[in-house]
Amino acid sequence: MSASKKYKSETATETLHQQDTENINNCFRKTADLFGPSTSAAAASGGRIALGQNMQRSGSNSNINSGNIGAVGGATANGERRANFSMLDSIHINDHRSSTTTSAYFNKMGANNASKPGDVKKIVIKNFKVKPTLPENYSESTCQKLEEAVVAIQLSRPIKYSLEELYQAVENMCSHKMDAQLYTKLKDLTEAHVKRNVETFTGGSMDKLVFLKKINDWWLSYCQQMIMMRSIFLYLDRTYVLQNPTVQSIWDMGLDLFRTHIALNSLVQKRTVEGLLMLIEKERNGDAVDRGLLKSLIRMLCDLQIYISAFEEKFLVATRQLYQAEGQRKMQELDVPEYLQHVDKRLAEENERLLHYLDSSTKHPLIYTVEKELLAEHLTQILQKGLDTLMEEHRLTDLSLLYSLLSRVKNGTAELCGNFNGYIKKKGRTIVIDPEKDKNMVQDLLDFKDKMDIVVRTCFDRNEKFTNSLREAFEFFINQRANKPAELIAKYVDMKLRAGNKEATEEELEQILDKIMVLFRFIHGKDVFEAFYKKDLSKRLLVGKSASVDAEKSMLSKLKQECGGGFTSKLEGMFKDMELSRDINISFKQYVANMECEFTNIDLTVSILTMGYWPTYPLTEVNMPHQLVNPQLVFNKFYLAKHSGRKLQWQPTLGNCVLKARFDGGPKELMVSLFQALVLLLFNDRDILSFEEILAATNIENGELRRTLQSLACGRARVLTKEPKGREVEDKDQFHYNNEFTNKLFRIKINQIQMKETTEEQKATEERVFQDRQYQIDAAIVRIMKMRKTLSHNLLITELFNQLTFPVKPADLKKRIESLIDRDYMERDKDNQNQYNYVA
Repeated sequence: MSASKKYKSETATETLHQQDTENINNCFRKTADLFGPSTSAAAASGGRIALGQNMQRSGSNSNINSGNIGAVGGATANGERRANFSMLDSIHINDHRSSTTTSAYFNKMGANNASKPGDVKKIVIKNFKVKPTLPENYSESTCQKLEEAVVAIQLSRPIKYSLEELYQAVENMCSHKMDAQLYTKLKDLTEAHVKRNVETFTGGSMDKLVFLKKINDWWLSYCQQMIMMRSIFLYLDRTYVLQNPTVQSIWDMGLDLFRTHIALNSLVQKRTVEGLLMLIEKERNGDAVDRGLLKSLIRMLCDLQIYISAFEEKFLVATRQLYQAEGQRKMQELDVPEYLQHVDKRLAEENERLLHYLDSSTKHPLIYTVEKELLAEHLTQILQKGLDTLMEEHRLTDLSLLYSLLSRVKNGTAELCGNFNGYIKKKGRTIVIDPEKDKNMVQDLLDFKDKMDIVVRTCFDRNEKFTNSLREAFEFFINQRANKPAELIAKYVDMKLRAGNKEATEEELEQILDKIMVLFRFIHGKDVFEAFYKKDLSKRLLVGKSASVDAEKSMLSKLKQECGGGFTSKLEGMFKDMELSRDINISFKQYVANMECEFTNIDLTVSILTMGYWPTYPLTEVNMPHQLVNPQLVFNKFYLAKHSGRKLQWQPTLGNCVLKARFDGGPKELMVSLFQALVLLLFNDRDILSFEEILAATNIENGELRRTLQSLACGRARVLTKEPKGREVEDKDQFHYNNEFTNKLFRIKINQIQMKETTEEQKATEERVFQDRQYQIDAAIVRIMKMRKTLSHNLLITELFNQLTFPVKPADLKKRIESLIDRDYMERDKDNQNQYNYVA
């Protein structure tokens, strides 16, 4: 190594007194001849004089530790080591080693000898003027030595020289500016080695697997060779290459030569890629392959930076062709659930290949290709062929997989949502439209809604689009049949709220009511529901058949929250009437107790109803026995005395009684309706009565009487017997008091046979609803015209559609407008017949 290289343009400075500067310079000049080409590594480090390495700074002072003086040494004549700075002994530094530093000693001398206090001068250490030289023929012998080492590495032979010796040789060559020559020589040797082996991969025919193993072995060996050579030429790589940006590193140079002469050879590249594709295809077909070989060769292509151009493009083409044919074949062979499982398996396999040997950059195009060919291309067919079956069979696992897979492709979720909506509409319509299914319509709707909710929640990840689509589909099909769903929902509520319903606990009943409210929200004609609900509620309240007052009020609260106070005001009034009636009955009992004469042995309870709150009941005149007439007269006197100006109208159809009866088996109490009581009281005087005699004595309506007699003589509790026997009551039938009647219970409830609601009664209820709707339409028209004063026909119709809460046809609106014009609430404009003016 040359001394000039070591000390190039570098100096070490130390502050000394001016008086001692010359002495110190003499010391350095006398020791300069001790440094030469063979100076040990301890003499200099990184091109800096050892003295500079031994200086330690403390605060602002620079101290030369006495223990470090002489650390850089030369040799004496007799071969012994001596301190390079031993000339400093003449200034007696040693006298102060034990107690003071050299710097302190110099400062002391300066203080004694300087002409001015604090007058100092910098010392300058200059480079050596004599440059070390290399021996003659050093470069030639060194190059020969390095060439032998490189060839030995390439041929996998032992190297004659130690690696340290070779490394030092490279460093010496680079230090004497022979680095370019050395780099060129190394590149030529590597290129020659690569070229010699090209024919190994291009000559003759060769099995694909054998070829892949051969090129992989050679590649791995080549990489090891380049690593070994780079370790020898590391100094070259870190100096010459770094100083010349256009020159490749030794590793990159090796890769470039391999890429240029082997990897980019058309025949080698073709055989390599075809072999890789063959192995991957075999693995896709279920055969076991050497994944380590695949990973190594694909890593080779990545390192050579030809992965995309040489392999990935052809790999994706092969993948597309494979899955295109497979998708068409499997769609014909497999059912949709099996096909979805196959697709999921294929995607998992491709992700595993990415994990084990494919480059990560291939992930997106590879997975996209598989999804496109196996899912996107068959999206419509998958949904049309399999969705309805999966929904019908409630196959949640398969539906979850379907959603998961279709979420991966463009428009997959939207298509699934559309078909899901279509299925609900089609299935729901079959439930609502068929009159034969009316009996179970509401329960079927609730079950269907529960199933669809589970599908959305469990399989479709609570996707908001599917939730909204579910609501829209239910609202669509449930209104395909006007009014009937609303009527049946009201009757279903009545069934659940009756006292005879023991199917559910209070908590379960509350859950059922919540589910019913969901269906109720979908109904457009909510006024139809209100009419039937009010009619059924009145029966439950008056006959005392309500399962729970809390449940009744809970349902009322739900309706009020959903539709507002105006919707439930009459229903709330019915509850209020019942509460007032209880107070009136308490007062009536006190009134009777204070009467001077004996009132009667009948315990009378009366319900006072406000006509505007309750349904309209037809007036029925029956022949009441004197046992019942007298209490009515007493109550009339009591009530009208407290509420003058009011009129009481008795409704026998809603009455009920408890009768004490005597049979041979013992006394019983019979809980019966008022009509049943009227019939049974006739048998106090006679044991046998004909149908015609009973009809004449009670004056009960013919059909109602037949049902009443059926309940007494043909039901479970047969307190009467009929001749001839049969289920139907004929005009000539005879009825006997059944003295042999027995029952283990003391109090027996004889249920009235429930007659199915006749078409006329149903139509009457609907007519009342339609009549109420006309009033609402008239009120809406007047309200709009009063605010707008003048409005065109089309705008008025639009406003009405926005305000009315029930379905209505434009023709019906036009009739109501004409009716209001006839009644002088509004008029047509004289200049524009299509415009209306409000008449104040």
